[in-house]
This record gives sequence, C-alpha cells and structure tokens, in this order.
Amino acid sequence: MNDLSLREHIDEYYDTVPLHFAEAEVLGPFRLFRRKEAGAPYYGGPHHARPASAGRLRVPSVSDIDLVRARQRELGVPEAFEWLAEVTPSLRQRIEAAGLPVAERPLMVIDADRRPSPQPVPDGVTVRAVDADDPSLPAVLALPGLAFADEGTAVGPAGPAELARAAERLRADGTVAMNRPFLRTGRKALVAAFAPDGTPLAVGHHHPAACATEIGGIGTLPAARRQGLGAAVMAALVAHARDHGVPTVFLAYADEAVARIYARLGYRPAGTTLLIANQPARGQ
Repeated sequence: MNDLSLREHIDEYYDTVPLHFAEAEVLGPFRLFRRKEAGAPYYGGPHHARPASAGRLRVPSVSDIDLVRARQRELGVPEAFEWLAEVTPSLRQRIEAAGLPVAERPLMVIDADRRPSPQPVPDGVTVRAVDADDPSLPAVLALPGLAFADEGTAVGPAGPAELARAAERLRADGTVAMNRPFLRTGRKALVAAFAPDGTPLAVGHHHPAACATEIGGIGTLPAARRQGLGAAVMAALVAHARDHGVPTVFLAYADEAVARIYARLGYRPAGTTLLIANQPARGQ
C-alpha cells in the first residue's frame, strides 16, 4: 500500500470508527460525533468519508469552525477537533485563527505484510485477548487509568491493591457493563498480560473499522514496569488484528522513547494527526 492509500484508509477510519459509539451530526463540511452513552466526548472533524461521486467537500472556514464550537457548547461537551494533517493541510491555520491551540500527534503504521514476533515476558506471565465474560475484565479496564495517572516509564507505587480498588469503581459505575457489548460485537478488542495469579499487568486495545484499526490505551501497571510487557501486548494486538483480517494497523504516540520501541516492532512513520491541545482523551 502506498502512502496516499494509507492516508485515505486512516482518514476514512477517523470518519467511521466513532459511529460504533456515537451519532454523527453534519455541520457544513464537518461531522460532529456525539456519544450515545456515557464516555469521553468525541470530536468534530472534516467529513471526507463519502462516495466519490458526491465530490470533495470544501475546506472548512473559520465560520464553519465557529458553528461546530457553538454546537459543542450547546451540548455541554469540549470544543474538540481531530483530523489528519496531510488530508486537510490548511485546516490547522483556520483552527488557530479561530482561537484554538493545535497539538500534533505523530502516527506510525506497521505494513500489512508485517507481523511482529511474540515478545519475551517474565516466567509465568501470559498474554492473551480478553472477552466480554472474562472475570478479569474490570481490572483490565481499570489498568490504563493507573498507568496514565503515573506518567513515564519508571517503576511506580501503584500495584495490585490499587488496581483492585479501581476495578471495583468501574464495576459500580457501569463502565464494565457498557464495554461488554462492544467486545461481543468485535467493535473493540482487548489484549492483556497477566501475572501467574491472574492480575493484569499491562493492557492495550484496538477498534477495527473500515479495513483499519488504531491501537491505543497501552499501559503497564506502574509496579510492573520495565519488564517488556507493553511491547508484548503491542505485538499481540497486531497479531489479533491480522488474525481478524485487518490490513491497516496504526497508532499515535507522544513519547519518542515509546516510538523507538514501536519502531523495533516494525512500525514506521505515517503522517500526523492534529487535535486541539488538552482535549479529553477519546476512545472506549
């Protein structure tokens, strides 16, 4: 696949995958995705996924941007936008002219003929997919919150006790129940590394749609860092996507040290996503 086709696949993905969890409202040349249920708010973005016979939508103007922002304020959601820089290169200047700060999120892709080898893990650790009825699901869903609250790659204090408490909170607030239908329908896939006693140590997910999937949410329990668990989960996620016939597997990163790990697994640069700085993290 050439880089132009790759960008088209990723752009179509951005315009399709939110529909698993949200409804789309068309506002001029934008689509605004609105959650059907509880969860982090989605974004507004240029509407490109449409039949070729319909022609290309015009580049959004500052007044178009203002229209979306007004609707977001009306809905009580953050003024969030996200788009692929290479597809709509002039949009950044117009977003900034509207008074919104723009952040870059580099992308990497692993070519369709690449499949990383399983990565080494400590003795007794297993890496596997987690389905909707897995007893470990609450802890698996809770793990990224602990991982991302303690930034960096250094070993931290949060361990099994903290994870158990966080899992109970997600069970009580309905998060676990909300995720089960997405896992059952294949709209979300979870992979985790487990200690011999069944405690999740690292986790990641992907959401296949439109012949592509974005890997994300890879985090390691702070007390279990520096054991190669994140790389093992990443390799297993790619294998899971390949086993389910997904040719385009990509991800975004913010840390160069993490990008080097992905490069060792076969990922290469693949463009840039632009988004509003400090907008809430999306995804299920």
